[in-house]
Amino acid sequence: MSASVSSTLDTLWFTRCPVPTATGIAADRGWLADEFAADGLTVRSLQDAGPDVPRDRHFTHALTGLFREGGNVPALWARASGEPTRLIGLTWIEERQAILVRADDRDRIAQPADLAGLRVAIPRRDIAIDFWRAMALAGFHGALSAAGLGLGDVTPVEVTAAPSAGQWIAELEALRDGSVDAVYVKGALAVEAAAAHGAVIGVDLDAFDDPTVRINNGTPRPVTVHQDLLDQHPDVVARFLRVLIEAADWAAANPADLARILAAETGAGAEGVAGAYRGAASSDLHLDLSAHRLELLARQERFLHEQGFLAARVDIAAWVASEPLAAARALAAER
Repeated sequence: MSASVSSTLDTLWFTRCPVPTATGIAADRGWLADEFAADGLTVRSLQDAGPDVPRDRHFTHALTGLFREGGNVPALWARASGEPTRLIGLTWIEERQAILVRADDRDRIAQPADLAGLRVAIPRRDIAIDFWRAMALAGFHGALSAAGLGLGDVTPVEVTAAPSAGQWIAELEALRDGSVDAVYVKGALAVEAAAAHGAVIGVDLDAFDDPTVRINNGTPRPVTVHQDLLDQHPDVVARFLRVLIEAADWAAANPADLARILAAETGAGAEGVAGAYRGAASSDLHLDLSAHRLELLARQERFLHEQGFLAARVDIAAWVASEPLAAARALAAER
């Protein structure tokens, strides 16, 4: 075993959301396992864990050897709830984000201002942190803000969905049945679900130059690590991030293979992937901790706290640990 890795650490865990992530690419390529094999470390996906490791660690991050690349709502919620995580990177992937309407409403609901007075679908799922609800609220907030409006200018309609229900299905059924007038969606499965339910785009959030319109659960998307792992094994954290840097480089050079991986990661078909992810093969998959991205995350934190999703405020500057990414970039440059 490498002298840099303590014998008390025998397993590294990683988890990612079913979206474009450098972690998912690195896992598909086998690079994470390869990186730490000589150290005697087993690298395991939380998604493939047995009953000995509860799956809810994806949300709570209550697992010291875990790296997480996924939505910012659970990540901020875990930090606000007291879990000592650290923010070690951010990505910004332009996923398809849109407000969907019925086809016969396409002409009258085509601009953010047209949302005023409408019934909008706000899902509710019985889960520890209802990120689906948070996404819908943030999506409508972003769309309305483009017209100088706010959530008070629409009528929220709660749509109950089972915890394991398919993405956006309950909301799209409510739209089809006439219970609501508009539904926020994002990602590859949303593209496919919309087509299956006859919904069309009313407001295309991707069409706005201002990125603040698209601040949501995945924009920006954080990579977090437990404070204990960072304190005890900073070299392991840096090496893990170096693999993610190389995975992002590979993605930019291999768009066809990337599409295959994204289809497997998201569970969507080729058409859904092609229609949803415009930035996945660009430098946006690379990790960043720039002041601009941190400010976008800070805006999301304020919104989530105002909407009651966070038990306490999260000091973004105090959450950030920039040293691992700097060390990872140095390691990547050496190679």
